[in-house]
Amino acid sequence: MLNPYLFYQDTCEAAFNFYAKTLGGKIDAMMRSSDAPPDVPAAPGREKTIMHARMSLPDGTVLMASDVPGEHFNKPQGFAVSITVADPADGERKFNALADGGTVTMPFSKTFWAKGFGMCVDKFGIPWMVNCPAEGM
Repeated sequence: MLNPYLFYQDTCEAAFNFYAKTLGGKIDAMMRSSDAPPDVPAAPGREKTIMHARMSLPDGTVLMASDVPGEHFNKPQGFAVSITVADPADGERKFNALADGGTVTMPFSKTFWAKGFGMCVDKFGIPWMVNCPAEGM
């Protein structure tokens, strides 16, 4: 099984709440840095950041993430989280929600390989592709 693990700069909790609503996911775990054992204390000022989050999506996919300190954070590049849906209307709804407040890099539309396909970077900086494949693809 292959599951994406995303890193945020102190926006993990907001991102996961947004994805749960947008993608119909269920947050299974949201561990704060302050939840660590006493012998592994959170760095000062980072007690409320997310040490580990886990979300189950309706299709069985698991998405995991955490906040990282600024000095360890790198802007996501060279990948996209890809969602495949059966219904183009559902794909367009998910795409529009993910793109809201972010940047559209390819508007959701019909292509030669898909009933609908679009690419965006969400308001949390994560790149997404939403694909509704054409028959036989």
